[in-house]
Amino acid sequence: MNGTTAQNTPTTAQNTPGTTGARPAEGANEEDRAPKTLTVRVFVYLVGVHFIAAFLFLLFHLAGAK
Repeated sequence: MNGTTAQNTPTTAQNTPGTTGARPAEGANEEDRAPKTLTVRVFVYLVGVHFIAAFLFLLFHLAGAK
């Protein structure tokens, strides 16, 4: 072994460079969030796909009604 014990082994927060071990109280940092344009684009795509799926469902429903 390399001579380290549980008493002098650093924790994972100390092993990670650039972290202080605690998150700020004001919420998520800017770096932790997705860009706003990406969020809007994903929302538009999800809504668009659901509209297309609903339209196809309506077409198949109306075609099967005859």
